[in-house]
Amino acid sequence: MRNLVLAAGVAVLLAGSTAFAADDRPLPPTNAQKLSAIIAKVEQRDGFRYVKEVDWDKDGYTVTYYTADKAKVEITFDPVTAEPK
Repeated sequence: MRNLVLAAGVAVLLAGSTAFAADDRPLPPTNAQKLSAIIAKVEQRDGFRYVKEVDWDKDGYTVTYYTADKAKVEITFDPVTAEPK
């Protein structure tokens, strides 16, 4: 009985771990610029204060940051050229 419970527990763990590993979100292209290079460009913008969030989707990196006068700015960057879209 104990072996059956142990085997069932291991089966549940293995089945659950593959579900967590699957991610349907697209990955950046292999020739994409480093995210640190994109953030460095954001940090050089006039009035930059701090980065709040960075998201990735098929359109590129969307960087949300705030300026010194508390304005919220969202910019989507092309992952290959590291230029704003």
